[in-house]
Amino acid sequence: MIHGFRVFLYILLSIFSAVVMLLCAFTFCSHDGAYVFTEVTSLTDTGTRIIFDYRVDVELLLTSILSVVWSFLIGWTIYKRIERHYVNTFSAELVGLLFFFLLWVFGATFGSLSPGYETHYSSSEITYKIQWGPSCWVYSTCRVLTATFVFAWVSSIVVLALFITSFLFASANKAFRDPLHGRWDRRAMLRGLMLMRNSP
Repeated sequence: MIHGFRVFLYILLSIFSAVVMLLCAFTFCSHDGAYVFTEVTSLTDTGTRIIFDYRVDVELLLTSILSVVWSFLIGWTIYKRIERHYVNTFSAELVGLLFFFLLWVFGATFGSLSPGYETHYSSSEITYKIQWGPSCWVYSTCRVLTATFVFAWVSSIVVLALFITSFLFASANKAFRDPLHGRWDRRAMLRGLMLMRNSP
């Protein structure tokens, strides 16, 4: 039951990561330097630019790509009960999940803390700087960035849920060095070890 739940969480992570990947690709293709330019919403606007550090977008893009690959690899390993030479134990899974959790939180945090946008008006020559929020969502690029950060936070929560689930199972069964698919017959394993020790 718990392993089916883990597979379900990995499927969710792959879906959310794919969404972030597409949003980041769209934003990355639209930026120019440190800014992402968007449409003019009124006749008095001479220029509106979304203030956003594109390096955060690159980090989230790479994190989402790696998360899709990781989710498929581990989810398929649990589903098919595959035992590999490298990423094979609960310890390896937990280390990987901790790594991805830090990546997601880093990208979501620094992206969310980025300034909003600034608008230049030709009539008064006044520059308004506004943070993220409903006033920023009138711009399509701002909505895309907001959706990116929301899915990044949701992905980090899913990774945290996976980490807690696997950690609790491994702790309860003392299985940190056992195969991460979690479905084994411990008595059969002990019998196999005894036969190996007693064999000439």
